[in-house]
Amino acid sequence: MDEAWAEHSRACDEPTLSEENGIRYLHFGTEWVQGAMRVSRPSELVLAYTQQMMAWLLFLEPRKGDEVAILGLGAGSLLRYVLKSTPAGVTTVEWNPAVTAICRMYFRLPANPRSDIVHCDAGLWVQRSEHFGRYMALMVDLYDAQAQGPVRDSLEFYQGCRRALADTGGVMTVNLFGDHASFAPNLARIREAFGGRVLELPEIDAGNRVVLAFNGPPLDIAVGDFLQRAGHVESAYGLPARRWARALLAQLSPSRDIP
Repeated sequence: MDEAWAEHSRACDEPTLSEENGIRYLHFGTEWVQGAMRVSRPSELVLAYTQQMMAWLLFLEPRKGDEVAILGLGAGSLLRYVLKSTPAGVTTVEWNPAVTAICRMYFRLPANPRSDIVHCDAGLWVQRSEHFGRYMALMVDLYDAQAQGPVRDSLEFYQGCRRALADTGGVMTVNLFGDHASFAPNLARIREAFGGRVLELPEIDAGNRVVLAFNGPPLDIAVGDFLQRAGHVESAYGLPARRWARALLAQLSPSRDIP
């Protein structure tokens, strides 16, 4: 881990809490929201962008023995949701143990044999060969206290993310900031790392823009089957998958298949 970055992050990224209208929020010492949990329904995905981070379900159906990775714990929303809604194992990479501790105390982080939380710099984690080809889905949400752009966004990082995905077919979802200067270079690096196999979901929340990138063989899905799959995801997982599917299909020209 870069020591200067680590020291800056330790000084600025101390986790803090707020709560309003039954929703508990995680912050890193600023007003920026880093995660949220509805106290009465902790496994619900409160923020719209966290729902979009699950858009890989449009393409993959997790089964027992499959593995998913989350880079950036936040308030544990994605971890709680995946454990409750799927049978997959989940590895979560979070560099700051204080975030994990506050999630255990205040965000009902589940103790589950399918969950493994690793305290590590995600930029180093994706370069380790033991992760290559291992994960069906990789959800990347890496922000500091200012929440303006990802803290890990190099071409090398995104190439490592691709290597971590299963060669038989894997999907990465990345939370970017659509109206920030970091968006265009991040999108360009993701496109380069994934050979252009990238789709974007519409911007929501406070500028969040979720991008999907694909590894493995090209997908061969008829439009009707894709919309049927979206209907299944919407009913089975409680996510607005039909809206996502329509937004993704709108990006494709008649001559362009789903990546």
